Amino acid sequence: MHSSENISWFADITLDDRGMVGGKGGSLGELTRAGIEVPSGFVVRTNAFERFLDTLEQEEPIRPRVEALSTHDLAGVTALSERTRARLESVALPEDVQLEILAAHAELCGERLNTPLAVRSSATTEDAEDASFAGLQDTYLWIMGAQATLHYVRSCWASLYSVPSIAYRRKHGMPEHGVAMAVVVQRMVDARTAGVMFTRSPLTGDRSVITIEATWGLGSAVVSGEVTPDRFVIAKITGEITVRDISDKHVQHVPADGGGTKEIETPEHIRRSPSLSDEELVALKEIARKVERHYGRPQDIEWAIDRSGKILLLQSRPETVWSAKETTPVAKPVANPVHHVMNIFGGRR
Repeated sequence: MHSSENISWFADITLDDRGMVGGKGGSLGELTRAGIEVPSGFVVRTNAFERFLDTLEQEEPIRPRVEALSTHDLAGVTALSERTRARLESVALPEDVQLEILAAHAELCGERLNTPLAVRSSATTEDAEDASFAGLQDTYLWIMGAQATLHYVRSCWASLYSVPSIAYRRKHGMPEHGVAMAVVVQRMVDARTAGVMFTRSPLTGDRSVITIEATWGLGSAVVSGEVTPDRFVIAKITGEITVRDISDKHVQHVPADGGGTKEIETPEHIRRSPSLSDEELVALKEIARKVERHYGRPQDIEWAIDRSGKILLLQSRPETVWSAKETTPVAKPVANPVHHVMNIFGGRR
């Protein structure tokens, strides 16, 4: 697997490459090189996006019009978003970019050209230590076929001009020059269980514990807040599982026939059962500690367990909520461990 002008494989990427592969791409490369299991894949680099956007801007400016918007002009933001996204989704990719993506797709999928893939936005401005830009651009799951992958690469690029993304950049006065989008293309995990974990308590900031949220099926159900996940709190050092908050996981996200995902009712016999075993909780805790040690700071991690029981990481980003409060004392370990799970936000930033 050789990287090219427009394509980088995870094994060739580190966090230092975020300017070319975005926050998500940099994280997946960094995890791969640190020996953490992630689903294999590649990144369509930002220079492909820049060339694509430059071609469009020769016909009609985009970035200057975004910068000219007032923070409070929602109607203007909405109109420009709709027009810009439609333009980006309707124009063909540069021929060399298209050929490189098709070649990488064939290499990733091997003989099974309809291998389901995730096509994920990876903006250069997301996952910074002082900002929470993640979640404002689009991700597409269970994408099958080379042509569908090409289509959703453009859709990810276009999502840089979604209403929330434009509004965020205007609110924070971010210059449009240098804001670019890479796209991660990687194998999907047919997840039995998936979720998120935090290497400090999301509620108290306590760094002596790991909080894990989990549900049946794909993790998109947790990320979107459509299901209340099971929540567990584990002591980092002793491994003691101090909280088990098992929810009624009434729905789950699963692959849809022919691509994409769908929501189904969880079978009655498992909807109120723990979605993780004690052994899996301990294994997740050890992975979380390894990732935190590697990065040297608290992390917010997405993970999945496939049908064979293999744990794979899908993302690791710096924890921003408590890190932003580091000028004030971090909470001491609390006597009652239930405090770590009370009122934890169900969605994602």
